[in-house]
Amino acid sequence: MASTHNAGKILEKQKVLGTFEYNPEPSIRGYTGNILRVDISEPSFRIIPVTEKMKEVFTGGKGFDLWLMWQEVTSKTKWDSPENPICIAAGPLGGTPSFSGSGKSIVTTISPTTGSAVDSNVGGHFGPLLKFSGFDSLVITGKSENEVIVFIDGMNGKVQVIESPLLSVNSHLAAEELAEMYSDNDDDKRHISTVSSGIGADHAWIGCLNFSWWDWRRKTMRLKQAGRGGTGTVFRNKGLKALVVKAPQTRPVWTISQQDTAPREVSND
Repeated sequence: MASTHNAGKILEKQKVLGTFEYNPEPSIRGYTGNILRVDISEPSFRIIPVTEKMKEVFTGGKGFDLWLMWQEVTSKTKWDSPENPICIAAGPLGGTPSFSGSGKSIVTTISPTTGSAVDSNVGGHFGPLLKFSGFDSLVITGKSENEVIVFIDGMNGKVQVIESPLLSVNSHLAAEELAEMYSDNDDDKRHISTVSSGIGADHAWIGCLNFSWWDWRRKTMRLKQAGRGGTGTVFRNKGLKALVVKAPQTRPVWTISQQDTAPREVSND
């Protein structure tokens, strides 16, 4: 696990390249009504509204990712073009992160391996925590000359593009470091999820994206390697080390408790 000392050194060397402040909107009937678009080239930030037509066509928000990708690309867009976006969309409820399989989202981009759109069903709680932070979907576009992270701070209503030279590239290290950097304690880590790709994605067209979250049962960050089709290669080509979301402390806390039930009467007839 990343030590507090190492986390402090990483934070000390970081440089904020751009900041965007917003008021997190609550999810009403499954939608916050807002999509976050970040261009890491400049960097710049924009809120894209969710229209009623989008809700009709893409029930629950699944499919926003593919629709958003088509708004960004042209017939000349290649997998390594700056305008090739990485789009992530969560479902209407965002799931209940305490239970396996409920925190699903979808990531979409132009694949290096096929040259066409590829989408992957992804766990790791990033989608739910993104929704809890006020956004139904996320679009990352552009390229950075520096190794950067995108930090979505739903607790304070702030999005930042940050140069982070000391943060590890490989996901098993980056996930631990980021959780330590942006949390107050272990329980606070439940509100954090990260997206990253390893060094291998710098040298292959099949690099995966890893979606990581804090497993409060095992007391460690866990990885879901599910962003397939070369999405990790696109991620690294953009100069991204990680996406990080820290949601407000409004996540549902679910517990399973024994309930008293009336005994069944068994007839001898």
